[in-house]
Amino acid sequence: MKYVTKWWSVLFTIAIFASLKISNPDFLQSITYAYYDYLQQKQEKQLVQDIVLVNIDEEAIKKEGQYPWPRQTIAKYLDKSPDSSLSVFTMIWSEKDRFQGDDQLAQSLMMKPTILSAAPTKQTTGGTGIHVGVSTFGTGNDNFLTYPGLLVPIEELASMAYGVGTTAAEPDYPTGVVRRAPVVIKTQDKLYPSVAMEVLRVFAGEPSYQLKINELGAEWIRMGTQPPVSVQPTGELLISFWNQFEQISILDPLPEGKVLIFGVTAEGVANPIATPTGAMYPHEVQAHLVQTLLSGVEIQIPYWTPIAELGLLVLLCLGILVAVYTLPTVPGLVVSLVLAASSSAISHYFWTDSLVFVDATLCSLASLLIFAQCSFNKYYITFQQKRQIKKQFETYLDPRQVYLLQKDPSLLKLGGERKDMTFLFMDICGFTPVSEYYKNNNDPEGLVELINMYLDTMTQIILKNGGTIDKYMGDCIMAFWNAPLPCEEHETKAVITAREISQAADELIKQLEEKGLPRIDVGIGINTGTCIVGNMGSKTRFDYSVIGDAVNLASRLEGQTRNYDGVRVLLSSSTAERVQGQSVVRVDSIQVKGKSESIDVFTLA
Repeated sequence: MKYVTKWWSVLFTIAIFASLKISNPDFLQSITYAYYDYLQQKQEKQLVQDIVLVNIDEEAIKKEGQYPWPRQTIAKYLDKSPDSSLSVFTMIWSEKDRFQGDDQLAQSLMMKPTILSAAPTKQTTGGTGIHVGVSTFGTGNDNFLTYPGLLVPIEELASMAYGVGTTAAEPDYPTGVVRRAPVVIKTQDKLYPSVAMEVLRVFAGEPSYQLKINELGAEWIRMGTQPPVSVQPTGELLISFWNQFEQISILDPLPEGKVLIFGVTAEGVANPIATPTGAMYPHEVQAHLVQTLLSGVEIQIPYWTPIAELGLLVLLCLGILVAVYTLPTVPGLVVSLVLAASSSAISHYFWTDSLVFVDATLCSLASLLIFAQCSFNKYYITFQQKRQIKKQFETYLDPRQVYLLQKDPSLLKLGGERKDMTFLFMDICGFTPVSEYYKNNNDPEGLVELINMYLDTMTQIILKNGGTIDKYMGDCIMAFWNAPLPCEEHETKAVITAREISQAADELIKQLEEKGLPRIDVGIGINTGTCIVGNMGSKTRFDYSVIGDAVNLASRLEGQTRNYDGVRVLLSSSTAERVQGQSVVRVDSIQVKGKSESIDVFTLA
């Protein structure tokens, strides 16, 4: 844990997330696609007026018989379509009709504006059929979706249609969801447009297409003087799936002036396709692709987004690292959460503003986990710090003071600082006779029990009055006030402590005399002055203590109490002059060891 919780350990976690972004494993792609689908699902639905889905449903099959129908049946319904509507068939008639209905369907195709479908295949070669020219310009790479063959309508039908387009759509790996479709594919070294592009070409009245390529692959495609349509390097177009189309049965009257897209919806005949907004029939997917082109909607995933996402991930994680480790808890939390949310905000802005997809999933996840790691590290370090403080001070500080130190470790200045403090030394007087008593009775354990009882009683009084126990020296206690926490009126609190110890000593003396034990008493010396307080010792072993002349004088005063009958407490003049609410009287003027001048000493009145 010593190394795991270091701040630089977070850099390793950031590096792991960065490597995940670069390698982009399958599970991460799935998460990214899920976020993309979520954005599509949240788009406001657009009601499309110009495109109508004409369904060959269960009712139609019930009326006309099993599917596939004879071509005469298709021709019957095509004849019913208005001349002002463009009929698009997503069925592929690549073989002769077994019911000899091709001639009748060809006649109907000749009379109505119609577009037929072809399908690229990886199972056969050849079958290039009617070819609409696609001229390319620019220099770069050829990244088009390439297939060995193409299933095309038979020549008799294709020659009568206004156009023939492909219906290719490759599901995204590893999710198996169709999110894009090629507007142009390559087979037999030729480029073929999609059904959707053929719809646009027929509307525009153009004979062919122009395709721009660059070093990445395809850049855009256009027809004549029409505005170019931006595409992915593979020639694919990201489909907008937030359109709503009118759907009618092929048995219903067909509307005028519409793009009529025919497809099968009867159960067990057509297989639905997974899309970002749910399962759809193939002709519905084609309708969304046509509408995407007609509306001019361009969903973009620019080549620079992976680099930008990687850079954003690293910057936000480093920002959270700095915020957590350098700022106080609440500001650090606020800044970190703002940074963690910024990736989603940036992604949302690009999507709503220009339909540019910037993936925020890994960046958001990394930001939250980095924040969690940094917070845990900081908490663990603080916890260790508090535990060290508790371990160091719990034996000689009031628990309330230990709690304050744990809450704000900065109150404890390690290494020593100069402070004005009050010191108290207390010693048991008459200890030798008591020791001999227990020795003569072969009861050393009794002596230890007596001393511990004395010291425990006095310690509780000191801690109650905000004092700090510095150390126990045999039967002597050294305590001080105003460190490690500030203590107002520390002189007065020390004197109050001495008075309460004296009162407690009277009770203990009475109890011991009742047991027939020799009399013991206490001597207390108190002095106020400046000293150095802090952690002192070696790097491997240290103790929180004080040094200075003021400490020595308090110890000397405690020893002088034995020279005055009935005097348990001696105060220096520096303490006596500051005491508030406590009566003191002058005892004598004495000279103590280490002092060249006499000092006045006082006791409690």
